[in-house]
Amino acid sequence: MERLGLGGREMTASGHSKDIVLKVVQPSLVGLMDGSVSTLAPLFATVFATHDTRVTFLVGLAAAVGAAISMAFSEGLSDDGSMTGRGHPFMRGVITGAATFVGGILHTLPFLLPHVHLALYVAFGVVGVELLAISFIRYRYFRLSFLMSAMQVILGGALVFASGVLIGSA
Repeated sequence: MERLGLGGREMTASGHSKDIVLKVVQPSLVGLMDGSVSTLAPLFATVFATHDTRVTFLVGLAAAVGAAISMAFSEGLSDDGSMTGRGHPFMRGVITGAATFVGGILHTLPFLLPHVHLALYVAFGVVGVELLAISFIRYRYFRLSFLMSAMQVILGGALVFASGVLIGSA
């Protein structure tokens, strides 16, 4: 249920400006979720197949860049914003693409370390932080249960991670 806040701005039930949630938070969250989750499989498949941190970093970088470009175009071309109130498509595309890149590159950066086992442990920790951050954003802006959100996000991440490990270990 919406309400009017100070200055007559429409507010969400969680007390945030509806414009900010629709035009910034939602496209950022979509990008962060996609970048954090969709790049796990190629990254971990590569490290388990090659045990080479340099190659893994390059694959992770390519996955993050490719996902960012794809998501930027997908969001930017999805609608012009006039019917949905989601804002200008170019800005939504930029926001979604940037967030997708951030989500994909954060757990890729540990593979700049030369020791594969250390890089893996650091990457596992980074993935955990990413998934908790996504859960917190969902909790904060969309009034979802933090525990339920964390379980949903972690389940999705675990499934993609497991597919990468299984494929990379084959």
